[in-house]
Amino acid sequence: MRITILGGGNGSFAAAGDMALAGHDTRLWRRDAAAVAAHVAAGSTIVVKDFSGSHTAQLALVTTDMAAAVAGAELIICPAPAHAQPDIAAALAPHLRPEQVVFLPPGTFGTMLFAQAARKAATSAIFAETGTLPWLARKHAAHEVAITVRAKRLPTGVFPLHAADHALEVIGRAFPGVIEPCGDALSGALMNAGPIIHPPLITMNAGPLEHFPRWDIHKEGTQPAIRRVTDALDAERIAIREALGYGGPHFPLADHYAKSGDEWMYGRGSHDRLTDSGDWREHIVLTEHRYMLEDVRVGLSFLCSAADLAGVTVKLAPAFLAIGGAVTGEDFMQTGRTLQAMGFTDRAALQSLLRDGFRA
Repeated sequence: MRITILGGGNGSFAAAGDMALAGHDTRLWRRDAAAVAAHVAAGSTIVVKDFSGSHTAQLALVTTDMAAAVAGAELIICPAPAHAQPDIAAALAPHLRPEQVVFLPPGTFGTMLFAQAARKAATSAIFAETGTLPWLARKHAAHEVAITVRAKRLPTGVFPLHAADHALEVIGRAFPGVIEPCGDALSGALMNAGPIIHPPLITMNAGPLEHFPRWDIHKEGTQPAIRRVTDALDAERIAIREALGYGGPHFPLADHYAKSGDEWMYGRGSHDRLTDSGDWREHIVLTEHRYMLEDVRVGLSFLCSAADLAGVTVKLAPAFLAIGGAVTGEDFMQTGRTLQAMGFTDRAALQSLLRDGFRA
């Protein structure tokens, strides 16, 4: 099928490479005109490196023209960071068609942000989001990406929920045997693992991150004390899900590290493969890294607002939000993403909207 990938980062290149290698007519859109021109001049290919070797994927189109990129696409995948979503949603919205599916892996409730942009542009589509990026990946060169792990389970929520069958069928053709329905878009947003795993890692490792030129917070930085905090923060996420009426499985992050039991989104042993790859031993600037700007600022402000809506008291989420804000000199609750700022203050009205969509 025809698939459009939005963005030029690690996840977008992994998506474009994998979709093209799977035989899909794959188009890549990004805003950087110079990077697009260089990519086209190099043949519009992506080299994908994984456990089985090196593979060259041929893209059908690499472009800055959004209309050309999404024309005729059945599935539009946007793996861009949450803080890039508003601009991308505004650029995409005028070109959407009702039968198209826009998939955000993950979304931080970006589904609703994209849906609101489409409504403003007098267009429509179906929107879905899942709990993690489907690839543990890093770009090794301008047109080369290394994929360490591919997701095995992707809990996916859909907006509007009544269109879930169509959305899940379309997404399932791109990710065969991987997609698991988890209800509406808010349920999908509350599967997001980034705001659970990354805030403790980037704040509790702030000392070594500023001291050493390169530091792997997933290896040396993942110590038992931090893991205990991560599990407690994840318990807050699960409590919010349960208070909002969402059932299991909740995909607890503890399963990501476990040697037995239920497999998490990436499957057994993925954490070890991530650290063994060496790709996450990097220089992190606390005030600039996406773990801070996406997962703390956007992810935890959203989680805190969902807790307010659900009537759940949370302690760690606002604490990490405050610490991140102090590090960067921002009030993350004001600069992040909240349900209230998106216009959702009534739980019943939001749940009705999630089910039925916007009225014509």
